[in-house]
Amino acid sequence: MEYQAKELFAKHGVRVTLGTVVERAEDAAAAAEALGGRVVVKAQVKVGGRGKAGGVKLANDPQEAVARAQEILGMDIKGHTVNRVLLAPTADIAEEYYFSFLVNRAERDYLCIASIEGGVEIEEVARTNPAAVAKVSIDPQTGVDDAKAAEIVAATRFPEDVAGEAEDMIKKLWDVFIKEDASLVEVNPLVRLGDGHLEALDGKVTLDENAEFRHQDHSAFDIADDDADADSRLEAKAKAKGLNYVKLDGDVGIIGNGAGLVMSTLDVVAYAGEAHEGVKPANFLDIGGGASAEVMAAGLDVILHDNQVKSVFVNVFGGITSCDAVANGIVHALEILGDEANKPIVVRLDGNNVEEGRRILEGANHPLVTLEDTMDGAADRAAELASQSGTAAERV
Repeated sequence: MEYQAKELFAKHGVRVTLGTVVERAEDAAAAAEALGGRVVVKAQVKVGGRGKAGGVKLANDPQEAVARAQEILGMDIKGHTVNRVLLAPTADIAEEYYFSFLVNRAERDYLCIASIEGGVEIEEVARTNPAAVAKVSIDPQTGVDDAKAAEIVAATRFPEDVAGEAEDMIKKLWDVFIKEDASLVEVNPLVRLGDGHLEALDGKVTLDENAEFRHQDHSAFDIADDDADADSRLEAKAKAKGLNYVKLDGDVGIIGNGAGLVMSTLDVVAYAGEAHEGVKPANFLDIGGGASAEVMAAGLDVILHDNQVKSVFVNVFGGITSCDAVANGIVHALEILGDEANKPIVVRLDGNNVEEGRRILEGANHPLVTLEDTMDGAADRAAELASQSGTAAERV
């Protein structure tokens, strides 16, 4: 969230105004009074477009701050409920810029994107005047030193009278990016104030969760359950269970063992879905090469609680994972979930101990479970079952 990004910026010497976060509208009056009376009340959710959604409002005095906070708290912004607002003093803005560092996976390096014609409308600037957006590649081995910072300032065409301060801020933002193990650091807008100084007026930081072991303090930035949308809660639940899970916008829940097999399963389901009202995969879930029955049960628990999922496709090739363990996991999960398991499950097993796995599922004779012999056949059946309940696109 913005206030958390600003805390990280301040930690590394980037000029920001932190403001005050409140969760109750009645607390906004005292916060505004302490900040000088006239404030901006800003929704704190992990999503962009807050201003256009009505989540950023000006308050001219403490009483008006309470009214604006009441209007914003509880709002739904792109599926995120606003449970806290940031009150920040108004700023004397002379110019707005855009600045970011991000991981450039395609080129296996880092990328700086910046523009002096940026601010909240940076997407429109990039569309209508791409020449106004500077893109500077950064070698991971050398990073952003004095020379690279000067190169970025020149490419962005920062005004000469703020060039030196811009170089200094760029190096500090690079410290945030590298020292906090971030995959994105964005300042939008980076503003030039009336006094000529630069300030990060808003910010966004995406932290690499694989580096959490190096940053015990990052746990303070974890989003609370009541801040999360349904997708975020599913992903958090899967993470807590140690599952490799990514939520997608589709209809058929996917479980497989091995990333390659799961990716292939996504493809065959997408292809099969073309013949069934545009049905699409709902997720990526890899239970791993040596997954136990407990892991399979955990995976089904996550997917069956996804409201978009209308059918589930379990696609397992037995290697390290034996098919009987997978079958036992499915039966065990359905016993635990009971009435909460109310979506059809199509299972395709092959490989190690496949006959025993099929025997277990046939013996259980669960009304939700359908066995298929081939991957294509199973994908087609799962897509057909999902289409009978309507596609995700129709439910939006």
